[in-house]
Amino acid sequence: MNAERTRTARLQLPPPDQLPPGQAAFRRRLLDGPRGRRGDVPLTDERGALAGPFAVMAVAPGVGDAVQNLGAALRYTAGLDPLLREAAVLLVAAHHDSAFEWYAHEPAARQLGLGDGDLTLLRAGKPPRCVSPAHRAALHAVSVMLRTGGMDDATYAGTVAALGERALAELVWLTGYYTMLALALGVFDPPAPPAPAGPSGQRPATP
Repeated sequence: MNAERTRTARLQLPPPDQLPPGQAAFRRRLLDGPRGRRGDVPLTDERGALAGPFAVMAVAPGVGDAVQNLGAALRYTAGLDPLLREAAVLLVAAHHDSAFEWYAHEPAARQLGLGDGDLTLLRAGKPPRCVSPAHRAALHAVSVMLRTGGMDDATYAGTVAALGERALAELVWLTGYYTMLALALGVFDPPAPPAPAGPSGQRPATP
């Protein structure tokens, strides 16, 4: 799915002032929550309408609340190292060719020290060279989960030895969560906000 659209998106939410009460309440909770306060993930388009996976969440706001709360927990309260978290999200985005998730998370990955070469490796499904051995083991585990839908005994043992069971559990939920978002984006094809420009002023390449 390309962030530079050449056709009308399937899902079109009404303007914010015309949303049904349930969707309007969901939008307020989202914008007033940690995502909106931090402003580190694009939530709306130029009209102020919810965009990307957040537009899909608003379709069924009761379930959407649970979905976005899981994402917020993984992003803001889980114990995963931020660099590992963002690299893992980009691996998922590249695997599923999810342009929105790539450009939503690439800026954070760059702020945490990943450069063009690292991003190229992640787009190819490989861990960056700069990460620690523990992070490399974790990203290998993400790749295995994406490729096989499970995990072999050797990968499981190596990941637990490198990270511990709690971090592996969070990594599993993170991989599943962003895979779910990629599926929602692929089905509903909602509007996306303009991709942010990189340091050179050019928009980042999508995976």
